[in-house]
Amino acid sequence: MEQIAIISDIHGNIPALESVLADIDSRLIKRIICLGDLVGKGPQSSMAIQMIQKHCEKVVRGNWDDFFPKPQESDTIKWHQHQLTEIQMNELKELPFSLEFMMSGKLVRMFHASPRSVYERIQPWDSLERRLSMFENTEHTENIAGKREPDVVFYGDIHNAYQENIKGKTLCNVGSVGNPLDLTQASYAILEGEYNQSENGVFSIQLVRVPYDIEASIHIAKELEMPELEEYIQELTTAKYRGLK
Repeated sequence: MEQIAIISDIHGNIPALESVLADIDSRLIKRIICLGDLVGKGPQSSMAIQMIQKHCEKVVRGNWDDFFPKPQESDTIKWHQHQLTEIQMNELKELPFSLEFMMSGKLVRMFHASPRSVYERIQPWDSLERRLSMFENTEHTENIAGKREPDVVFYGDIHNAYQENIKGKTLCNVGSVGNPLDLTQASYAILEGEYNQSENGVFSIQLVRVPYDIEASIHIAKELEMPELEEYIQELTTAKYRGLK
């Protein structure tokens, strides 16, 4: 039986990432997968990339990872971009869209937002049709089992952790490490089963919440004079998205 930690949406929040990695290590979990959005929103994007490279076996591309290396007009985005080296920008460009593997007889697929785009947002309260569309094969997914659709899908993007069974399939959002918008604690998931096994076996998913030093994250952002600081503080301390009125 093997455990895999699945993290997502770090967004340059190093105190949150450190707390999550410490919790993963305390459980003796050796394999970590990241579902993207390493950069932006928080103040330490470059360090987030370094830490994810060091600790994660595989990383898929998020929407921030996708647009970050491209020219931007926003002064806020430019501030975040200036933290990264040219090498790091190129590394973001090379991140794959998705990954797949078998576990305890189930085909598991992981991507950032949807099987169609890193920018398509699917919430747990969306229609059944939209949620079922998360299991579709597309030109962007690996499709390692041919026309067979995944039994289990993990994704990030919405910063809102949940798990549900839909018509015999399992959809799981792992939440956000660095910018959770459901609870003011970092979030990740633990997948347990027989890795790379095509025969049915024991299989489980656990959602984990990890408290971290929010004031330390805010202090770092203040020290670095990060733009849109008040909006960032609001999200970290209230778990309410800045775009909500």
